[in-house]
Amino acid sequence: MTQRAKTSLDDTIAAIATPVGSGGIGIVRLSGPEARAILARVFAGDTVPLRLTYGHVVDPASGETVDEVLAVYMPAPRTYTRQDVVEIDCHGGPVPLRRVLDLCLAHGARLAGPGEFTLRAFLNGRIDLAQAEAVADMVAAQTDAGLRLAVAQLDGHLSDRFQAVRARLLDALAWVEASIDFDEDEVPPHEVAADLQFAEERLSDLLAGAERGIITRQGIRTAIVGQPNVGKSSLLNALLRVDRAIVTPIPGTTRDTLEETLNLHGIPLVLVDTAGIRADTRDLVEDLGVARSRAALAQADLALVVVDASRAVDDGDRAIAALAGDRPAIVAINKTDLPVRADARGLLSGAPMVEISALTGAGINDLERAIEAVIFGGQVVASDAALVSSPRHRDVLRRAHTDVSTAAEASQTGMPLDFVSIGLRAAVNALGEITGETVSDTLLETIFSRFCIGK
Repeated sequence: MTQRAKTSLDDTIAAIATPVGSGGIGIVRLSGPEARAILARVFAGDTVPLRLTYGHVVDPASGETVDEVLAVYMPAPRTYTRQDVVEIDCHGGPVPLRRVLDLCLAHGARLAGPGEFTLRAFLNGRIDLAQAEAVADMVAAQTDAGLRLAVAQLDGHLSDRFQAVRARLLDALAWVEASIDFDEDEVPPHEVAADLQFAEERLSDLLAGAERGIITRQGIRTAIVGQPNVGKSSLLNALLRVDRAIVTPIPGTTRDTLEETLNLHGIPLVLVDTAGIRADTRDLVEDLGVARSRAALAQADLALVVVDASRAVDDGDRAIAALAGDRPAIVAINKTDLPVRADARGLLSGAPMVEISALTGAGINDLERAIEAVIFGGQVVASDAALVSSPRHRDVLRRAHTDVSTAAEASQTGMPLDFVSIGLRAAVNALGEITGETVSDTLLETIFSRFCIGK
């Protein structure tokens, strides 16, 4: 996003607001002071504010009809950006959308940067920064639980909790700084200790649910690993309830990693089916697959170590278990529909073991419950709660909590009020980074650059 795109609200921006590709409807969106005038230049039809109007987009230079559309003009300030907004509903093919957008750009608009419509909503005070980030989370939500978290954040439930803490800290900071500047008898009494205790407790509550919220939003990357032909691809298919991976009795069928996302009771579980890991291969392609399997395991949040129940556990199984390291893991003893010979006790110390048959489906529900237990200690996240779901917010809250604790310690030990003030001001500024009161242009650019153009 350019510096002009980040800061200027005086020009009119335009972009295609619907996904790339063919569809029934596509939308070109404009926002800014010239939005209505640009519509009048390219739209043959009478527009009434807040009324969807039928007409045609016409190239003024040639008189050519570009598309048959529905258009609506929404006057400021009751719009998404609190500016004049125009939306043109076109046919959803890439050619008519591009032609309509090009006409808008040729007649006074400029192309919007990523997330610039939402950026304008933030800069114009319609939403705070946490709510703006929730817009992107709604678009990217992979489960109903993730969507509910984003909706709660967009509705301002989290912002209210942040602001309640920040307001108490601001009260305390105002009193401390007044006490530094004026005589004691000129400043009314104030319980700074109560403000600090309130802030510490509320920040602790927010942090307590942060990991669950982040998991619900981002998901758990889960590597399915094991020796060749232990049933890793069959397990992937069993968990997905569809035949996604190719399964044959020939060892080494899987030559690359395969990723699919499973909605496990509101948890996005990113399953990575990997090539069978063995130390000695004579196939270059298989070697590459094994290397990718090791890399997938190294990047995983959770390892599903699959063992063949029909044969004894050997050094190959133990080597793969060792690769899992200290990350959370579950041992899935597969092929229990065959005569059982494997004894996997001690294969991964402390890891739960679940007996399954990917072929018949036996034990798959038990495995899913074990996954939930490893992730959340047996408790699935209360997805409709106002949980912190952003790693950025969690890190800022940790910083603010440390600053509040520092201020409280300075106050309790009788240190000069200047030291209390330092901690309080740092905490206030940190919380402002979440809601946007103390945000920098660099941070804004980082956040909104992750948005899609048109949002």
